[in-house]
Amino acid sequence: MGFAGPDIVVIALVVLVILVLFAGIKTVPQGFRYTIERFGRYTRTLEPGLNLIIPFIERIGAKMNVMEQVLDVPTQEVITKDNASVSADAVAFYQILNAAQAAYQVADLQNAILNLTMTNIRSVMGSMDLDELLSNREAINDRLLKVVDEAVGPWGIKVTRVEIKDIQPPKDLVDAMARQMKAEREKRAQVLEAEGFRNAQILRAEGAKQSAILQAEGQREAAYREAEARERLAEAEAKATRFVSDAIAAGDVNAINYFVAQKYTEAMAAIGTASNAKIVLMPMEASSLIGSLGGIGAIAREVFGDAATPAPAPRPRPAAPVTRSTPPVNPFGQNTEG
Repeated sequence: MGFAGPDIVVIALVVLVILVLFAGIKTVPQGFRYTIERFGRYTRTLEPGLNLIIPFIERIGAKMNVMEQVLDVPTQEVITKDNASVSADAVAFYQILNAAQAAYQVADLQNAILNLTMTNIRSVMGSMDLDELLSNREAINDRLLKVVDEAVGPWGIKVTRVEIKDIQPPKDLVDAMARQMKAEREKRAQVLEAEGFRNAQILRAEGAKQSAILQAEGQREAAYREAEARERLAEAEAKATRFVSDAIAAGDVNAINYFVAQKYTEAMAAIGTASNAKIVLMPMEASSLIGSLGGIGAIAREVFGDAATPAPAPRPRPAAPVTRSTPPVNPFGQNTEG
């Protein structure tokens, strides 16, 4: 069965409509934005999903990736403020916020961002000294981010981060810095050692001072106690002397015997302890000494009472006097008896 002329026209129209429909349906993936141009002029931006355009009148102008992207900045030679040459490389992160501005405000977007970042790296790092450059990398990143983000703002771009990956000074400069660091650490070690020695000396001096103070306080306390003991002894001696004096005033002969016996015993002790006395030959009457000691006992009974003193032992009878001649003593230790 063949097709007539009208049937062929209908089939052709149906096929044409289907082709027009397929040409007008556009699917935009997630993370992208498509710009639409009508006769070469921007009209709107397609969002992710299924979209319809007018075939043969509108067309897709630019397919923009609005996800955050990374841009590797190649190594740059930078001259610092103090005329030191260093090599630095960086990485930049950016994101398209306005697809139309990014598509029509600048040509070759990535190349523009790359060159802008490289220029600002040389400007920012060139205004700093080498020491500041090596120690303040975070400050460099902040300054670069601020400058580059302000520059790409009219393009509908947001620069999220600019990070300096590596800074490499020349080898001879690195060696000089290593020697400087070593000298600085040795200096610090010597200073710490000197401070430790000084603190040890101070502590020793403080210890000696405290020891001397404690020793002086001990000597003062000992002298005070010794003086107090002598004072007590003197008071006791004065009290004994007062009792004896009262007894003498009352006419007691035993009190006089007490003083005589005391002086007699003190004289005997001094003679016995003399360093140059080897042989002592002198008359001694035991009965007189015993009588004096008896007087001392009587005084003690009068002072402390008869109950505190035990009954005296019976006095032995005096022996018959023995008459003997005492030979004279020669000062040279020889007997002068003929």
